[in-house]
Amino acid sequence: MTSTRTLDVLGHPVRLLEGGDGPAVLLLHGSGPGTTGSGAWGATVEALGTSWRLVAPDHAGFGGSALPPGSRGGLQVWTDRAAGLMDALGVGSFAVVGHSMGGAVALALAASLPDRVTQVVAVSTLGAPGAPLSDDLDALWAARPGVDGARDMLERLLLDRSLVTPDAVDARARAMVDGASAFDTLFPPPRQRWVDDLTLSEEALAAVRAPVLLVHGADDGVTPLATAALPLLGLLHDVRLHVLGRCGHVPSVEHPGEFRRVVSSFLHHARAPRTDAT
Repeated sequence: MTSTRTLDVLGHPVRLLEGGDGPAVLLLHGSGPGTTGSGAWGATVEALGTSWRLVAPDHAGFGGSALPPGSRGGLQVWTDRAAGLMDALGVGSFAVVGHSMGGAVALALAASLPDRVTQVVAVSTLGAPGAPLSDDLDALWAARPGVDGARDMLERLLLDRSLVTPDAVDARARAMVDGASAFDTLFPPPRQRWVDDLTLSEEALAAVRAPVLLVHGADDGVTPLATAALPLLGLLHDVRLHVLGRCGHVPSVEHPGEFRRVVSSFLHHARAPRTDAT
């Protein structure tokens, strides 16, 4: 069973979807206009909620979570808010699963909280040093509300065009309208600077001691495999990569069964090393 509520975190409202019981797993969504925690992770929470306590918040500036006054968000804001949420929930140690922008936040959390983050799953992630702004990501951040904008966005996110149904387009268009006023402030041009803001330094990545699973679509045009995931293999202490063929930017939608099996197996078996381990 899942539920949605709004919680005060660091003096600001955060809306979150919760479900399940067991070890805590924080689920962090990506940056597309109209994206929310429940929209991105609702099906995953329903499928995996019997094994873990799953928490899927809206990032600041998305859905029901407000930005701090005068803020345009950014990696530090989203990382601090995620850590504050787990503090507010009274959670000590937890795993983090993050998609795209949320993957960069997940890695930043693991670097800053090595004694609390037990595992990281970074899906189609941003965060690798030197990664360029892709044409598809530039277009996603520039997308305007409406049916045409929603269809273009989904066609960039998903390789399988059969998933870009009229119902899916209408749902995304409604979500884009609902979140338009906040999203307008987040990623104005020139947009390479926002990719740079979401980039972790080599020193920060080396500070991640938790085991990391990278999950990536071979045909991802938003965060291409070659520039987003492959560079992280040489920079993270304990890392493995699962690549899905014929898959775009959202593996949880295009290959939901395999995605859940891979993530579930990793969360069951991988654990962070002792902080005093060499």
